[in-house]
Amino acid sequence: MNEIIYLILAGFVGLILGLIVTRVIEKSKAKKLLNATEKEVKALLKEAKIQSEALRKDKILQAKEKFIELKSEHEKVILSREKKVSEIEKITRNKESQIQSELDKTSRLNKSLEQKEKDLHHKREILEKKEEEIHKLHKKHVDLLEQISGLSAEEAKKELVNSLKDEAKSDALGFIQDSIEEAKLTATQEARKVVLNTIQRVGVEQSIENCVSVFNLESDDVKGRIIGREGRNIRALESVTGVEIIVDDTPEAIILSCFDPIRREIARLSMHKLVTDGRIHPARIEEVVSKTQKQISQEIIEVGKRTVIDLGIHGLHPELIKTVGRMKFRSSYGQNLLQHSREVAKLCGIMASEFGLNPKLAKRAGLLHDIGKVPDTESELPHALLGMQWAEKYGEKKDVCNAIGAHHDEIDMKSLIAPIVQVCDAISGARPGARRQVLDSYIQRLKDLEDIAFGFNGVQKAFAIQAGRELRVMVESDKVNDMKAAELSFNISQKIQNDMTYPGQVKVTVIRETRSVNVAR
Repeated sequence: MNEIIYLILAGFVGLILGLIVTRVIEKSKAKKLLNATEKEVKALLKEAKIQSEALRKDKILQAKEKFIELKSEHEKVILSREKKVSEIEKITRNKESQIQSELDKTSRLNKSLEQKEKDLHHKREILEKKEEEIHKLHKKHVDLLEQISGLSAEEAKKELVNSLKDEAKSDALGFIQDSIEEAKLTATQEARKVVLNTIQRVGVEQSIENCVSVFNLESDDVKGRIIGREGRNIRALESVTGVEIIVDDTPEAIILSCFDPIRREIARLSMHKLVTDGRIHPARIEEVVSKTQKQISQEIIEVGKRTVIDLGIHGLHPELIKTVGRMKFRSSYGQNLLQHSREVAKLCGIMASEFGLNPKLAKRAGLLHDIGKVPDTESELPHALLGMQWAEKYGEKKDVCNAIGAHHDEIDMKSLIAPIVQVCDAISGARPGARRQVLDSYIQRLKDLEDIAFGFNGVQKAFAIQAGRELRVMVESDKVNDMKAAELSFNISQKIQNDMTYPGQVKVTVIRETRSVNVAR
């Protein structure tokens, strides 16, 4: 047992000794490592010190170089400024010398002027003396002439003036007469030349408007669909558009007859849409005609815009542009009003250029001279005065308004553009085949028929058809009953018979329609 204890103690003592030896060895190693680290730190510090010294020297050198460079630049600036100052001093000295020389010249000039003034004063005294001598001599001669002639100086002067007046008057009258004759001859020749040049430089097609349009069909089978059951489709078309539709034996064609080109165009376009679509019945007809009327209104505006752009006219009021577009669907004595106005505008522009006037203003007046022929409502004023009122209302210049109102001599002409518009209007309308008087009177008669119907209460629409042989009047069902409709038809026929002159007879048809509409949902 004691041996075991000794062995344990011996082992424990050996372990403690081993730990002590290990600790000593580690301490020696740490000391060596610490010494090595201290050496490295010293080396690094030494190297850093060397590098910082080198960097300091380098920065000092750079600063010296920068200072030298700035110094040299400063010296250059100072030199340049000194050079400029020297130049300015030199210029100043030159100017001073010039001023001094000018002053010397001025002083010399003043001396010479003083000398000349003395000389002139002396000469003036001599001339006054001579003038006094001449005056005495003249008086002596006048007295001598008065004694010889027996007339005083005033009487002789009057006789001379009267004789000179008579001679000058006769010469002036002869000169004026010759000048007038020459001016008349020259003016006539020049005027003919200007008119001929203007006409030669404008070429437009002759256009005669008719009162019928031909609507072509692909086959005759479509005619039956257009007529409809018991003629309801064609009656609906005629009542909505106011156009007479003639369906006869003409192969693959239907005739649309109406004096109003806008109505005729609406009917033609509506029929084209209906035939293309294939659905032809009264409700569809009313829908298509309504859309076509809106389309025609838009087309009128587009035509007006294109016209003013083509003619180079700017700043025209939108209402006047719309009126210009409506001219496409109007005629004047059978001549298309828009083509006539375009032609007059071109003629006015050329003629104004020949006379040295403003061609743009002349074109403007030429285009607008007949706008009074396309009123929205009937007016008792002549179309020239009505057009002038519209032009004034929409802000046109005074010269343009005067030219519009004076082109038929309703008012006095106040500018040179007015006679140009009048002449160009006559040139455009006087071309062979340009106008047809009979057509215009015929259209006026149809308009008068419709106006008579509109003069009665309750009339909603009125259409003159059958070349003026029939007047169809549509009335409002809530204002006119069946008995009043018959009375209205008689009254209209009597008024036509009393107020108008027409060939043959006129049939008055009053149509009263009652509709009841309900919607199934």
